[in-house]
Amino acid sequence: MQLQDILFSQGFGTRRVCAGLVQQGLVQVAPAGTADFAPCTDSTAHFEMQGLRLRVQGTEWQVHEKAYVMLHKPAGTECSQKPSTYPSIYTLLPSPLRLRPTKSAVQGLQAVGRLDQDTTGLLLLSDDGQFIHRMSSPKKHLPKVYEVTACHPLHQSQVDRLLAGVVLDDDPKPVKAAACEIVGEPGVSRHLRLTLTEGKYHQVKRMVAAVSNRVESLHRSRIGGLALPADLAPGAWRWLGPDEMALLVPR
Repeated sequence: MQLQDILFSQGFGTRRVCAGLVQQGLVQVAPAGTADFAPCTDSTAHFEMQGLRLRVQGTEWQVHEKAYVMLHKPAGTECSQKPSTYPSIYTLLPSPLRLRPTKSAVQGLQAVGRLDQDTTGLLLLSDDGQFIHRMSSPKKHLPKVYEVTACHPLHQSQVDRLLAGVVLDDDPKPVKAAACEIVGEPGVSRHLRLTLTEGKYHQVKRMVAAVSNRVESLHRSRIGGLALPADLAPGAWRWLGPDEMALLVPR
């Protein structure tokens, strides 16, 4: 693929802008298997995308045909391109990830599902529509683990009710937790670990309310077999590697 087209596919601007970056000497390339970057001023030069690294205006960039990233969502952010009250999570991403061309009407990466503005934790984003659909489908039963801090001490009877199923106000069919446990001593601890395989509106908060308690804080720690890395700070993002992608296959 031509270098200007590779830059365009990665979100560095229009094809004209990308050609200009190359022609002005602002792009260096390191094809797969090479350690050092070399300047390239020919915007039509061809390179293999696989394993290609770029340095654009001094910033290194790993080329990915499709983007799959994880974000540690901080509190006080909205999973929306047009936030109403709080800053958008998309402002936490670098410009190329926000501007990657897509086949849809919306540019850039899209969140796989949503977390409330006050909920923290693991959020996936991609520009692969099929991946987003597959990960979002309730038919796949992909487990998601939430760390709940409740307002009041938790009791085993509440866990039993969550596992048996509770009725929410918009659906007569009981909703069950796939797994649920009190982290710590029952009757003392306020930390609940709750696993769900579906995603109704405010589901965790409403389920906890249905057993006569209330969510004080909520954090998603795991999706499928993928856990939020301990070294990924709130507001930080990183690419998903092949091994991590394999942990997201619904079973």
